[in-house]
Amino acid sequence: MKNIEYYFSPSSPWTYLGHQRLIAIAARHQARVEVLPVDLGGSIFPGSGGLPLAKRAPQRQAYRLVELRRWSAFLKVPLNPQPRHFPTPGHDAARLIILAGQRHGNAAALQMSHAVMLGLWVQEQDIGDPATLARLADGCTLPGEKLVADLAAANEAYAANTQRAIDAQVFGAPWYRYRDEPFWGQDRLDFLDRALAEPS
Repeated sequence: MKNIEYYFSPSSPWTYLGHQRLIAIAARHQARVEVLPVDLGGSIFPGSGGLPLAKRAPQRQAYRLVELRRWSAFLKVPLNPQPRHFPTPGHDAARLIILAGQRHGNAAALQMSHAVMLGLWVQEQDIGDPATLARLADGCTLPGEKLVADLAAANEAYAANTQRAIDAQVFGAPWYRYRDEPFWGQDRLDFLDRALAEPS
């Protein structure tokens, strides 16, 4: 089966904008999406020249908001570019997504990813709050309280995902990788779609 490596941070609005389209593309090509949440700001940015949003130049921050509104309107995907609970640490949300995948399967990890990002970028929820994460998991018919209580069990996988991303020269999110070819950003999904359509 075709495999798409999907590196992302659950705090990334660009990942949110592309998430459902990625799932649709993968389904069309009968490809598996390997769900790989990573520590983008704490581990990947420092080694690749990236800066957390708050440390970027004001003009870059301003243009980011223009682009988020533009893409949200173009894709018809609702998004609040300046949600109440941003920036917020996404580490526990990433661990929750990993545990959902480990214990309930890949589809559950994809569903949990969407629920977390929708919570942050549309529903004004604090994805850094354990009680919020438990409610979001419950909404995905997963045992939220139990998963949140066990988040530390995902530490090793979270670190491994991040190191794997570093080794693959990932420097932003979302990042898709297919047959060792990188695709950075939800605006590159059309290229990924075409690559998947090529004969095996």
